[in-house]
Order: sequence, then C-alpha cells, then structure tokens
Amino acid sequence: MTPTGAALGLAERRLAEGRLAALVWGEEGAPTWLALHGWLDNAASFSRLAPLLARRLGIRIVAIDMAGHGLSRPLAGNLDYAIWDYCHDLLDAMDDLGLERAPLLAHSLGAGVACLLAAALPERVERLVLIDGLGALTTAPQETAQQLGRSLKAHRRRRSRSPRYADLDSAVEARVVGGATPVDAETVRDIVARNLAPGDDGQLQLRTDPRLLRPSPVRLTDEQVAHLLDAIACEVLLIEGRDGILGDSPRGIAARARVRQLTRHVLEGGHHLHASPSHVQAVADTIVNALTGGPGAPAASA
Repeated sequence: MTPTGAALGLAERRLAEGRLAALVWGEEGAPTWLALHGWLDNAASFSRLAPLLARRLGIRIVAIDMAGHGLSRPLAGNLDYAIWDYCHDLLDAMDDLGLERAPLLAHSLGAGVACLLAAALPERVERLVLIDGLGALTTAPQETAQQLGRSLKAHRRRRSRSPRYADLDSAVEARVVGGATPVDAETVRDIVARNLAPGDDGQLQLRTDPRLLRPSPVRLTDEQVAHLLDAIACEVLLIEGRDGILGDSPRGIAARARVRQLTRHVLEGGHHLHASPSHVQAVADTIVNALTGGPGAPAASA
C-alpha cells in the first residue's frame, strides 16, 4: 500500500501572513521544493507523491493551496483570477520560507504557473518537475472580444449558492461525475476532503472560491506562451499521463518543442496520475531516477 502523508510527518503550515495554507512533508532542514496543484484542486493533490519523494530524495516538499483553493484565502474584493496572480502566491511562499531559489513540482494549472515564473524570474527557479501540464491556456487574438464578453457576463451574474453534500462520499461522487478530466473516487478523495467545510445547515459545502469558475477576461495568446516557454532556462522534467491532456495534441507538440532543456516521460495513467494509488509509484520512480541517474526509469520520450 502506498504510504500516506500522515505516516511520514505531514504538517500543516500558514504562509504569507496567514493568507496561504500549505502541507509540508520532510525534515525542516532538508532542501525545500515548492509544489503547485491544479485548478480546483489543492495541496492534498500531492499527499501520495510528496512523502515518497521526501523520503527517497531527502528533501522537504511544501505544497501550497493557491488563492481560493483548499484552506487558503480567496482574492480580496470581487476580482477575477488570472494565472499570473498565482505567481505572487508562489513568490510570497518562497519569501516566507527564506528561499531565494527553489525547485518546483507542479501539476496542470500549477505547471502553467511554474512555467510563467521560470520564464519571468529565472533566478528564482532551480528546476521544473511538471506533471501533465506545460505552458498555459490561450485565446487566439481574434477571439479576444468573445472571451472578454463571456467573462463580463459571468462576473455580473449573481453568485449561486455553493453545492451542499450530505457526506464526503457524496462530494467525491460529484467531483468524479462533474470533473473536467476523467478521474476515480480514490484518486480525488483527499483533494475533495480538503476542499470541504461544515455548513450552517449541518451539511458539507465547498470552500473553493466560486469565482474560480468564471472565464478569464483575458488569456495569453499562443505566441506569448511560445515566447515564455522559449525563456525557460532551467532543466524541465515533464511527466505526462498516457491518457492525459497533452499527448500528441497540436498544443502539446508545440509547447514541448519550445523548451530548450526538456526531458519527457509518458507513463500509464490520466491527468491526475500523481494522485492515483495505481500510478503514483511509477511517477515517484521516474522522478527519482531522472534526478539521481538511478536505474529503472522509463526511457525518455522525444
């Protein structure tokens, strides 16, 4: 059975003057990695992978809940979220931890945030270990007006009441049925549990900021993301699920071609392969062997 975070010294921590919540695995004095989760997930996304890496690499992993996710505070006011906002979450966490530079372990949306920071402030990022994510979602220039229109309409709609659930199993089932990518219940159970809070009516409700569901007013273009990927100077280890979101799609092929020092591994599994009980060991083995030159890592893909 895969070790749980609790079995290996899992700790809660507040960062950025209490604005951000984080989960920490590993010894206090060990080299520190920052971990960034995907959209609508939280730090518990790494509850299976992080303890394995902490033990085998002798590191400390600090996985933050990005703003509006998990136990972190939402953005102030009624502003919409943009991907570059999360760069401040990452920088605030690094500053609070006294880290001038750190390796980043990141999944999906978090991988996009990590890419942006590595491009914009390369002196702060030692290496990238990305899981089923590279670059950022884009909007073609000719679709800018439509994108802004969708966002304005969503912004002006009255917020609906957060969903209520009788128990954790009901909330997990809703995530499995309504998730953006296919996933099984056991893979997302810890993630969903961290996103829940007791409501006044005795049921469970989502902590997740509902503004996260609004369309972004403006997105980067393909050309902008291409130039950002060009600017990444550190080594990048990309682990994709064979049934993930990149694969041989035009977007995935184009993004990989722009990164100078990219090593790619494709493993069995879907978008959340790092959180899957069936696939996390292979993800951990691949990362450890790629970083230490150990045996047994799957051959890198082109």
